[in-house]
Amino acid sequence: MLNKDDKIRLFACCIPVKGTRRSLICDTQRESIHLIPNSLYELIAVNSSLIYAKLIEGVDHEHHATIYEYLTFLIENELAFVTESPHLFPQMRLDWKSPNQISNCIVDMKDDYTIWYIAINQLISLSCQHIQLRIFSKISFEDLCSLLEKLDKSPIRSIEIMLGQCDWINTDTLNEINKKYSRIFSLVVFDATISDDKNLHQEMGRILFIPENLHSSLHCGKIHSSLFNINIPTFTESHHHNSCLNRKISIDTEGNIKNCPSMSQSFGNIRDTTLQQALDHPDFKKYWNITKDQIEVCKDCEFRYICTDCRAYIENPDDMYSKPLKCGYNPYTCEWEEWSTNPLKQKAIDYYGMREVLPEFQLKPDFVPPAQAKNE
Repeated sequence: MLNKDDKIRLFACCIPVKGTRRSLICDTQRESIHLIPNSLYELIAVNSSLIYAKLIEGVDHEHHATIYEYLTFLIENELAFVTESPHLFPQMRLDWKSPNQISNCIVDMKDDYTIWYIAINQLISLSCQHIQLRIFSKISFEDLCSLLEKLDKSPIRSIEIMLGQCDWINTDTLNEINKKYSRIFSLVVFDATISDDKNLHQEMGRILFIPENLHSSLHCGKIHSSLFNINIPTFTESHHHNSCLNRKISIDTEGNIKNCPSMSQSFGNIRDTTLQQALDHPDFKKYWNITKDQIEVCKDCEFRYICTDCRAYIENPDDMYSKPLKCGYNPYTCEWEEWSTNPLKQKAIDYYGMREVLPEFQLKPDFVPPAQAKNE
């Protein structure tokens, strides 16, 4: 029971974000979100501590029950707490820093595996922490293990492997790889003919089978609520940098060094250019500091600090601040739609030569994560 003189303070890890039509509170510790009306956001934003008796002063009596309901909602969902000394609980700092020149990398391969052997030592020297290895051709069990040997005692923290269905692939062989190479975060098998989700809930070494044939980088850049990344590192980084390209380097199937394999600009080829030389190119970091607060439409979205971003495929290819092409969310209506059928996106789809991959793997547009569904 909330008393009228109780002083209420948001937990520091529960951070409100305002959108055009609605807002949310991002619980960066429990990695969940709670959708709220903008009127509650304004209440939180204006008052460092929430006291029911003071909040209703000068407010029409008909709104008292709504304010009480708001405060009760915050307490019951453990987004806020009652305290006699709210001033002793400062807000969380949103600074973001990293000691790494490169934090993550995508390496695409198709038949030629020498790209990996050339790149891996350079990635280690750049203090790269996370690698996504995408293999677009059939690979043998022995060749995959050979590629992974270099990681066994490296400082790289995790690797995600994406590969197509092969004759040797089954849950037993993939589990064998998982056990042998502890750096594996996930194994994604596309064009899969089998399905087994028993490992999906592991923190490391997850195995996922999907039927879609993700045979090229044209499949990159999807934006969807199921892909939201709700945690302190992502939330703080998104305030200052691009949530996809910051401190990222990539190598496409031809060995070209890029910001992302899907992007057109190359900064040299791994066979005659070092990753450090590419990093030192004056244009390499031009996307690193583009935040969602600068991107058209995204800047009005309540999900902007937990959503990834794509600069490779955008609605207006001539505007580097244009909304991601593969986002079907409209923050002005709070509705998700199938992005590929939007008439306004067809010109860009043709520009990027994307017809060949449509219809492609599409997550259901009406999907709502549990944390959202609870509050809608």
